[in-house]
Amino acid sequence: MIKNYFMFSTILFFFLVLSSGCTNSSDNKVTISVNSDSEYVNTFEDLNLGILYDFDFKLPNADKSWVNLWVERYYYGKRESKPLTQLSYGNSPNEVDEGHLGFGMINPNSEDTLVFVYGPDVSTQPSIIEYESKTDIFSSWDYAIGNEEVELELGETKILAVYRETEGNSISTIDLQDEESVNRMIKEDAMVLLLKIKIEEKNANQN
Repeated sequence: MIKNYFMFSTILFFFLVLSSGCTNSSDNKVTISVNSDSEYVNTFEDLNLGILYDFDFKLPNADKSWVNLWVERYYYGKRESKPLTQLSYGNSPNEVDEGHLGFGMINPNSEDTLVFVYGPDVSTQPSIIEYESKTDIFSSWDYAIGNEEVELELGETKILAVYRETEGNSISTIDLQDEESVNRMIKEDAMVLLLKIKIEEKNANQN
C-alpha cells in the first residue's frame, strides 16, 4: 500500500510544480485566495488520495521576497518542536510569481499518512509522518480564510487552513480568524494541524 501511495505522490509532485508563471502586473499586493475547485483538488478527490488545500497565490517583487510555508502540529495543546512539513524559498528570477500554493495529506488518519507543501514552481517531496492511529476519533478540515481574495502583509504570519481531530463523534465550530478561539481549539482538540504562511523581504546572500 505504501508503494502505491508513493507512486501517486510522485506523480502528483511533478503535476503540482508544472503550473506557475509570471506577469507584468504593476500591482504590488501579495494576495492569496482559496481554490477549492481546482484541477489539483479534483484529482485528489477523483483518486481518493486524501485532503488537498489549494490556493491561488500571487507574489509581486518575487525577486526580492522570501516565502515561508509550514505546518504546525499540536497534541492536546502542546506544539511539536519542529514543523510537520515546511517549505522556504525566494529570490525568484521572476519579478512576479503567480500560481498554486498549498498543503496535501495522502491517506490521512492512518499510519501511512504522507504530507507535502508546495508553491509556484517548488514543492517538498511527500514524506511519511509519525501518526498514532486511534479509534473513536472525529476529524474535520477547513480553510481559515474565506472565499474572497486576501492580502498578505510582509512579516505577517497567517493561518491558511486547519485539520482537526477530537475524541468522540462531534467537533465544535471555531472562528479561525479569532486568535482566542484558535487557542481554545488547540487546547481542547486531540490533534490540530495549522498551515501557516509568512512573506519576508530578503536579500540573496541571507540564509
